[in-house]
Amino acid sequence: MLSSSLSRLSLLMAPKPHRLRPLAETALQSSAKKPRTMTTTETYMTKGFEKYADYFNNLNDKRERVVKASRDITINSKKVIFQVHRMSKYNKEEVLGKAEKDLSAVTDQFVSRLVKELQGSDFWKLRRAYSPGVQEYVEAATLCEFCKSGGLLTLNEINATLLPLSDTGLEAFQINLSDYLLGLADLTGELMRLAIGRISDGEVDFAKIICKFVRDIYRELTLFPNIDDGSDMKTKMDTMLQSLIKIENACFSIHVRGSEYIPLLGSSDPSYTLFGVPDIDL
Repeated sequence: MLSSSLSRLSLLMAPKPHRLRPLAETALQSSAKKPRTMTTTETYMTKGFEKYADYFNNLNDKRERVVKASRDITINSKKVIFQVHRMSKYNKEEVLGKAEKDLSAVTDQFVSRLVKELQGSDFWKLRRAYSPGVQEYVEAATLCEFCKSGGLLTLNEINATLLPLSDTGLEAFQINLSDYLLGLADLTGELMRLAIGRISDGEVDFAKIICKFVRDIYRELTLFPNIDDGSDMKTKMDTMLQSLIKIENACFSIHVRGSEYIPLLGSSDPSYTLFGVPDIDL
C-alpha cells in the first residue's frame, strides 16, 4: 500500500514531458529579436530634430559672418575717430571732410554687409555678435557730428541713414536704444581726449564747449530710468564720470592759472604776452 501510494505521488509530482516543448518554444520566440519598424511619431520626431539641427548649424555659420562684419565695422570706425583727432583750428574743414567720407565708406561697405547678413533672420538672437561694431559706429558718427555742428546726432537721425541699406520689402535694420546709449557713453571718452588735445593747442574755448556737452550727456543719462540695470552701462557710466572730471579739472586749471598758461611758446601773435609782459625784440 505504501509503495503504491509513493509511486502514484511521484508520478503526480513529475513534470509532464509533453509540456516542455511548448514552453521552450515560447522562451526562444520571446528571446529572439524581432525586426523593429519606426512608427509615424518617431519619424516625425527624427525629421523635426534634423530640421532643428540644420537651423542651429545655419545660425552658427551666420553668427561667424556677423562677428566678422562687426569686427570690420569696429576697425574702420576707429580709423574715422583717429582722423578726427588730427583736427585743429587750422585744418578743421579738411579733416572733418575726410572723416565724413571715411564714415560714409564704413556705412556703404561694412554696415551694409552686416545688414544683408541679418536679413531674414532673428537678428535679436545675434545682438551680442554685432553689438560691439554698432557701438563703435555710433561713437564715430556722433563724434563727427559734434565736431561739425556742436550738436548731438540722435538715434532717429542715425537710423535714418541706415534705411537705404535694407532691401525693399524686408525689415530694415535699426540700431536699438541700448547700443546707441553704449556708443554715446564711449563718445565721452573720445571727447575727453579731444578736449585735452585742444587745450594743449591753445583752444581753451573749444575745450569748454566739450566740457559742457559731456556734462549735459552725463546728466541726461543719469536721469534715464533704469540706466544702471545693465552691467555694461554701469561700467561705462563710471568711466564717463571719470572722463568728465578730467575735462573739468583741465578747464578749471586753465581758468585759475590764467596768465601762466602759454598757448604757443614763441608765438608771433602781437597780442600774446608771457606773464603779462609783451614780447621783446632782441
